[in-house]
Amino acid sequence: MEPKFNHFDEAGNAVMVDVSNKSPTHRVAVARGTIKVSRAVLDAITGNTAAKGDVLGVARVAGIMGTKRTSELIPLCHPLMLSNVTIEWTVLEDDCAVQCECTAKLDGKTGVEMEALTGVSVALLTVYDMCKAIDKTMEIDAIHLVHKEGGKSGVFDNPNT
Repeated sequence: MEPKFNHFDEAGNAVMVDVSNKSPTHRVAVARGTIKVSRAVLDAITGNTAAKGDVLGVARVAGIMGTKRTSELIPLCHPLMLSNVTIEWTVLEDDCAVQCECTAKLDGKTGVEMEALTGVSVALLTVYDMCKAIDKTMEIDAIHLVHKEGGKSGVFDNPNT
């Protein structure tokens, strides 16, 4: 059986999902992605010598801000009252890359997967923006949902992570 798409009405019109009859539950989503960089960019990030300042610090704030604006960017997403968002960085020296992980939480009627994915995307785009003067060949890669919990579908752990 194919999954039912609930963003369309009987006539095929795009609609916002009606969550008014759902009960709030605790919801968490974790998303992850990486940016592959040159050695010069990685050195500037880790040595805090990029001309635009603290790359990962600024990108962390940008990612958090991005989660809060998801409903303005993705059509039909509900505006959510997030209770917590974190952006964590892991420098992958051997891969000459930086990994970003965004965790978004709330107690609500709809999930926070899109917020976590948007947070990672915006944070990694900010790294690119802050470092493009050093090298424009950076590659943003592998943005994906790692984990989610809450709602009727319960817990999901991505088997490909």
